[in-house]
Amino acid sequence: MTAEHDDNRRILERLSNALGPTGFEGPVREIVREELELVVDSIGNDGLGSVISELKGDSSSPRIMFAAHMDELGLMVRRITTEGYIKIQPLGGWLDQALINQRWIILTREGEVPGVSGIKTPHVMSQDARSKIFKRDNIFIDVGASSKEDAEDRLNIRPGDAIAPASYFQEMEGNCLYMGKAWDDRAGVAVMLQTIKRLKQLGHPNTVYGVATVQEEVGLRGAQTSAFAVSPDIGISLESGVAGDYPGITADEAQELVGSGPGIFLHDSSMLPNNRLRDLVVDIAQDLNIPLQFNVLSGYGQDGAAIQKTGAGVPAINVTVPTRYLHSHTGVIHRDDVEGAIQLMVELVRRLDDMTVEKIKQF
Repeated sequence: MTAEHDDNRRILERLSNALGPTGFEGPVREIVREELELVVDSIGNDGLGSVISELKGDSSSPRIMFAAHMDELGLMVRRITTEGYIKIQPLGGWLDQALINQRWIILTREGEVPGVSGIKTPHVMSQDARSKIFKRDNIFIDVGASSKEDAEDRLNIRPGDAIAPASYFQEMEGNCLYMGKAWDDRAGVAVMLQTIKRLKQLGHPNTVYGVATVQEEVGLRGAQTSAFAVSPDIGISLESGVAGDYPGITADEAQELVGSGPGIFLHDSSMLPNNRLRDLVVDIAQDLNIPLQFNVLSGYGQDGAAIQKTGAGVPAINVTVPTRYLHSHTGVIHRDDVEGAIQLMVELVRRLDDMTVEKIKQF
């Protein structure tokens, strides 16, 4: 493993283990600030809590904006039953079947409370019931409370408290694959952090804004407000890609393969990339001999769509780290895809001078 891979792994593990459901991104925000505060020229936030860092280069323009969202899918305490069980409100696009019989952490004002989403034992279920999906309205979390009062007074749980998946970083056999939660989009955040650090050493003909956004999973909200604050000339969304290399998914649904290089989206339900920016990324990948994948999806949505619609319009692209098992407790990524995305983004920024950006913006 190279020194670059070692540092990437450190940051990936730290980010994946952090608890930051949509709207409750504080622990991730602290990591982003700690990693960047001694690197960038300034760092602050917008009114929603997105972190906005500025790295000055050889010129004040063009303004290049990276966006990677800090929030992960999570839950919220809807109410506490008389018996002390927690009823939930999903935060983001969970499948009902991904919620059942999982471990969770409730983030109270006084600390973390572990729990498990209970499931009725099959011993007492009818044959018909066994084949049905448990609907989210029927799902509850057991926190070990004896009553509503016990949950409130002893465990300090209140309606509105965030609930995060309990899942932790681990290397898989061979140490090239990483299991963990929240690769959507902590993988993108890691790429952004490492790209900015390397640009600090190498220099660049522009000004770079590294933005860690909030509330992407509920409508790209942080990207909208932070792009307004930055007013970029170019927008680059850094995301988790949709891998299509496991049983039950087809190449018509998703085309990325874990371990075969970073990807770019050519289509998703929220955005089409700028064609000239797309071509520049493809050319750079060829020049650097970095394998590059393409994905065409019918669904999905990502921060680049919000950046693209800022002001009079911003050329944008979505660059991805292929990821298995999105929107669940545990996903899988490959370390080489992360490193390839970082190298690709470093060189892209180093080529985005005023003349190049002006050509990209012409139609």
